[in-house]
Amino acid sequence: GAAGSQDMLRPRLVLFGDSITEQSFRPGGWGAALANTYSRKADVVVRGYGGYNSRWALFLIQRIFPLVGLPPVATTIFFGANDAALPGRTSQRQHVPVEEYRQNLKTIVNHLKDCSKSMVILLITPPPIDEDGRERYARSLYGEDARRLPERTNEMVGVYAGQCIELAKEMDVHCIDIWSKMQAAEGWQKLYLSDGLHLTPEGNALVHKEVVQALRGAGLKPEDMPHDFPHHSKIDGIHPEKAFQ
Repeated sequence: GAAGSQDMLRPRLVLFGDSITEQSFRPGGWGAALANTYSRKADVVVRGYGGYNSRWALFLIQRIFPLVGLPPVATTIFFGANDAALPGRTSQRQHVPVEEYRQNLKTIVNHLKDCSKSMVILLITPPPIDEDGRERYARSLYGEDARRLPERTNEMVGVYAGQCIELAKEMDVHCIDIWSKMQAAEGWQKLYLSDGLHLTPEGNALVHKEVVQALRGAGLKPEDMPHDFPHHSKIDGIHPEKAFQ
């Protein structure tokens, strides 16, 4: 019909973040679940970079989100777990001071606003850290020689989460406080986190639920979005071409 090929392009939802985003298409992952929720409605595109902090993310935004072409309808920004690695400890190379973290998030959000006036921008705080879980994980890898001091503390991650939430308010974009939401559950340390940092299937399910709720609240309801191409029931067995005219 009159619909140009442009109309048939599925809108894109881009997931931009660190390993928690990179791993989101593993079985049970929150990104894979999102692709299923928006099946035939939107393409979920993973742009997750394990170990990256918000400082390194700035080197990617021009390439991942060019100012020309069709921008995504929505983008999640999920950094902070690596920024919050403590200076003077085993992961200090990844550390970014919290003021700079906030400024980096602001730079990313401003770039996305330059890409599109209508894009739904969704900041996600870093999840909580279970220091005991991190230590158990380190011991399983390195035995008794494992580091004595935690490379991240949940208290410090909470400071980063707070700045993420404040910035979202300041810039009038959506935010999921996954740091608080996870800790509201009894036994969150093992329920939601596999190694004190990365997500279990339950942790992934919670992130998925919160992201879908935020996207729906921003007007991206899968049931209201058009299918690309006709439902099979609309295709005639003898004259299939009619459905595609």
